[in-house]
Amino acid sequence: MQQETWGQARAELLRSVGQNNFVTWIEPLAFSGLSEGVARFEAPTNFIGDWVARNFADQIRYQLTVAGAPVDRVEFTVASAARPAPAVAASPRPAAPVVPRADEGELPGAPLDTRFTFDSFVVGKPNELAHAAARRVAEGGPATFNPLFLYGGVGLGKTHLMHAIAHELHMRSPEMRVLYLSAEQFMYRFVQALRDKQIMNFKELFRSVDVLMVDDVQFIAGKDSTQEEFFHTFNALVDQNKQIVISADRAPGEIKDLEERIKSRLQCGLVVDLHPTDYELRLGILQQKAEAYRGQYPGLQLAPGVLEFLAHRITTNVRVLEGALTRLFAFASLVGREITLDLAQDCLADILRASDRKVTVEEIQRRVAEHYNIRLSDLIGPKRLRTIARPRQIAMYLAKQLTSRSLPEIGRRFGGRDHTTIMHGVKKVEELIGSDQQIAEDLQLLRRLLEA
Repeated sequence: MQQETWGQARAELLRSVGQNNFVTWIEPLAFSGLSEGVARFEAPTNFIGDWVARNFADQIRYQLTVAGAPVDRVEFTVASAARPAPAVAASPRPAAPVVPRADEGELPGAPLDTRFTFDSFVVGKPNELAHAAARRVAEGGPATFNPLFLYGGVGLGKTHLMHAIAHELHMRSPEMRVLYLSAEQFMYRFVQALRDKQIMNFKELFRSVDVLMVDDVQFIAGKDSTQEEFFHTFNALVDQNKQIVISADRAPGEIKDLEERIKSRLQCGLVVDLHPTDYELRLGILQQKAEAYRGQYPGLQLAPGVLEFLAHRITTNVRVLEGALTRLFAFASLVGREITLDLAQDCLADILRASDRKVTVEEIQRRVAEHYNIRLSDLIGPKRLRTIARPRQIAMYLAKQLTSRSLPEIGRRFGGRDHTTIMHGVKKVEELIGSDQQIAEDLQLLRRLLEA
């Protein structure tokens, strides 16, 4: 077979497999000869040779036959080592890709925090489903739900659970290749690989792991090239039945500027919401933390009712709660005093003031306008288009529920509307909550954002 014949086959392959697949998998191949009905190619890496052999061998053989070459099967060798990848004869459908392990011992992931384990995670009603799902994934074995998608506000335990999964997998199966990193790190490594012309090494590395964990995936939204690579990495790992765990600050469908095909893939597994903490969960976290501090600060006295007071007053997120207790124990040890209610109020005055922050009508209007991608001036203005009127009614409802303003006061902040208009808007949203699932979900998300 001459190079011209392979050139004809390549042109047809470009049309049949598409530009992205062609550039990634077919273009790096070099034809090396034909004998006894076997067409041989050199691939730049063993990974590419294996992948092409499993996924594109049939199409290559077919296009070569159409171009006039009597080919029964194709075989791939690695250019540097001349080690043959599996020869694949014609078959009606390509098998799932088999990816060899990368030779490097260390994966370029983010370091794991030794404090974030399942033992140190306090379980309560708002996070019990997320904890159970994370536990199931950490048991290893075949992927039960793929991907596991954890989402929720700041400081609710997403990162803690992801670190806990990684720790548990390492303990149960030390040989497993578990890669944990943030979406920002994934993007940085992808850009670096493009700059250094090492994109094939990047692909080989990320497709050779057993478990891929990506934190804060919302940060790749709007980054087209990174989203493209993430999409292909996601598909490759799912095809191999490798586990994927993703976290974000909101549900997949609510991440703005994230490609629809990625949203669809993320929603095909188990999507779990970590709800804002309730009083019981906050108290449990404080009790666990205080127990640990008693060993660190021997002899320090904690008066009854202090933890209950903090759990009631600091409702923002767990990080603020733990930070407040850390400051309180440190201050009490430095001044040599018992931790009383008065000491807590003095020491944590700024945190307590911040926790008492009230939601304003103006903040609600801004959040609603951003969520529905409309101008704030339209939300407050006289336009009656449905795409504006419904968000306006939702903002009125939230203003009534989350602020202490009277209906006439709310009306004045909505362009001088009468209080009866506000009453009508509130009543309409109350009716829709029971019948329109999307409205109910929007309200839940907006409440979480405003109360965070």
